[in-house]
Amino acid sequence: MPRYPGIASDAFRHPLDREAEQALRSLPGFDAIARKFLEVTVDRPQFIYHMGNGIRVGPRQYASIYQLFREAIHSLDISPEPALFITQNPLVNAYTIGQEQPSILLTAGLLDLLDDRELLAVLAHELGHLKCGHATLTQMGIWAVYAASTIGQFTLGLGNLLMTNALLLAFFEWKRKAELSSDRAALLVTDDADVVMGTMLKLAGGTQRHGHELSLAEFRQQAQDYQALDSDGLNQVYKFFLANNLTQGLFTSHPFPVERLGYLEDWSRSEEYHRIRAGDYGRAGAVDVDPQGTGAPHGQQNAATAEAERLRREIERLQREIDRLQSR
Repeated sequence: MPRYPGIASDAFRHPLDREAEQALRSLPGFDAIARKFLEVTVDRPQFIYHMGNGIRVGPRQYASIYQLFREAIHSLDISPEPALFITQNPLVNAYTIGQEQPSILLTAGLLDLLDDRELLAVLAHELGHLKCGHATLTQMGIWAVYAASTIGQFTLGLGNLLMTNALLLAFFEWKRKAELSSDRAALLVTDDADVVMGTMLKLAGGTQRHGHELSLAEFRQQAQDYQALDSDGLNQVYKFFLANNLTQGLFTSHPFPVERLGYLEDWSRSEEYHRIRAGDYGRAGAVDVDPQGTGAPHGQQNAATAEAERLRREIERLQREIDRLQSR
């Protein structure tokens, strides 16, 4: 199993992920939304729910899965260790949640579909989200869209600030690009592009009964054919609206599997990937994930902690002012 001691997330983070996050954070209103999110959301209820409603993986519970999990954690040099839960759900899915108590969740349907190498790729992908600090922004996006769909046009207690289409588009554009960074983490841990791309193939439409009929070579060709559709400008418009259904407020949270395959295959052949494999990469110290589970590199961790403290102080100041006015 490859090891990357002290590796920083920026060493493998996809540039489109960084650009999309910068675009999101630069939008007017983002800071206010972030402040309100920190005020109203907590991840402890989610942790408690999964502790009570799933199976926590450990040395004596799903031991073989825990071993894969530990290998991926050591490979990406992640500390502290997040919780891993298995949930009884036939849908094939995996996701990462939490800030103070980060957790990774796998469904029973996923375990039934994938072999151990493919499961390792999924675990490394989810750990990549933690490493890159995606968890907090992802939760913000889910919370914002839920609020928007439930309340419609709303102010979040922030005067005339509205959740605009631009902000929703930016959230989901970043969310999709973040997946590309985590796919790279999966490749670093497995050191086998075919395994990661084969996992994408199964997630796109694999079955246990007919899995032996799948062809990764054909899926690669499908990815090339999909990319070739861009030669017609109208197809590019269709692709945009398939990902962003503004009229119904529906947005895809992941790039299409064939898109992800193309990005990953390109990176697997790149000089950057081979340099990292040879041990030439940016480092952030032995502990690369902050105690809140955001997964930010150490330098970013300090900046994020300072910003969180500033936001908390501002919220406390506003609350004191509200209390003072109410007491008159």
